[in-house]
Amino acid sequence: MTTPVSLSLPTRRRLLRGALLAAVPYALLPDPPAGAQTQAVDYRPAEWQPATAANYTAADRPTSHPVDRVVIHVTQTEFAKTLTVFQNPRKRVSAHYVVRSVDGHVAQCVRESDIAWHAGNWDVNTRSVGIEHEGWVDRPASFTDALYERSARLTASVCERYGIPRDRAHIIGHYEVPGTDHTDPGPNWDWAHYLRLVNGA
Repeated sequence: MTTPVSLSLPTRRRLLRGALLAAVPYALLPDPPAGAQTQAVDYRPAEWQPATAANYTAADRPTSHPVDRVVIHVTQTEFAKTLTVFQNPRKRVSAHYVVRSVDGHVAQCVRESDIAWHAGNWDVNTRSVGIEHEGWVDRPASFTDALYERSARLTASVCERYGIPRDRAHIIGHYEVPGTDHTDPGPNWDWAHYLRLVNGA
């Protein structure tokens, strides 16, 4: 499911990036695909880690489709593996953002103007921003304070830009998408705490 990690020594640039987040092993992050160009992110604190174009639909939202939902997901795998999946054209899946557990670092994988394939429901995909969170539904320890706080800031920013109400009718879990068989973010996700953070951001 993942590509082998290079055993070569990390570059000076990677070491410097890693020093900025002392506790974070940046060398584990995959590099952007060959030929990928760095783009300005929609959410300034995010790092651009593009999904392959085979895993989302190019669009011109909100002109082509209204954006009125945020869908909260849990990866059920590690942050770096999630990025690798989104960069694999055979996987046919993506989300706009991925939030790392240990420190809340945010990667943007699909532009908000484009339609990420995250909800398993075309109508919901066209009108939502999908945010994946590194973790497992049955491991509440993966939902760190940093993850909640940084994700809440991201969600608040999305809501502000598109005029989305900051409530449970518009910020939903993957399990609430019509027709889904997913259970994330699961019973250990603290919705009350999360919505307080979103509304306080």
